[in-house]
Amino acid sequence: MKLLGQFGKFWYDFLVGDDWRLAIGVVVAVAGVSFAAHHGVNAWWLLPAAVALVLAISVAHEVRRHE
Repeated sequence: MKLLGQFGKFWYDFLVGDDWRLAIGVVVAVAGVSFAAHHGVNAWWLLPAAVALVLAISVAHEVRRHE
């Protein structure tokens, strides 16, 4: 059981890392693009825009936190 816990902790740390907002933002963006593509919308441009937006939000949060 200890090995399973360590395995889960590794993947959580690898995927989520320091900022859970980044992980949630990327998951939501990928799900949104997948949903749009499934319904025939050409939304490839949405993913890079969402990643840039999530990154800007994360950086702004860190700047406010360290002021």
